[in-house]
Amino acid sequence: MAKDLEKLSLAELKQLRKDVDVAIASFKDREKAKARAALEEKAKEFGFSLDEIVGKKTRRSAKSVAKFRNPENPSDTWSGRGRRPKWLEEALNKGASLDDFLIG
Repeated sequence: MAKDLEKLSLAELKQLRKDVDVAIASFKDREKAKARAALEEKAKEFGFSLDEIVGKKTRRSAKSVAKFRNPENPSDTWSGRGRRPKWLEEALNKGASLDDFLIG
């Protein structure tokens, strides 16, 4: 199926790119599944599961440490990551500085 790319509109070219990206991702997923199945079978021949051999990895994110504290309610803290809490936004809008809320 040969296409003359020069005759395609920009929208058609972008759609073609999307279709190719999806096809590539699908191909890689199928190949990865085949490889995993082959490796699992080989591990089984030796009496192990693939996870026992390679080690099953789990992702655990470290809990963020609080860097800022609300002086009016010390149990309100913020790590500096993600969206700013409402109490901090309100204080900043009233002219406070972020440094005013730093912990130690």
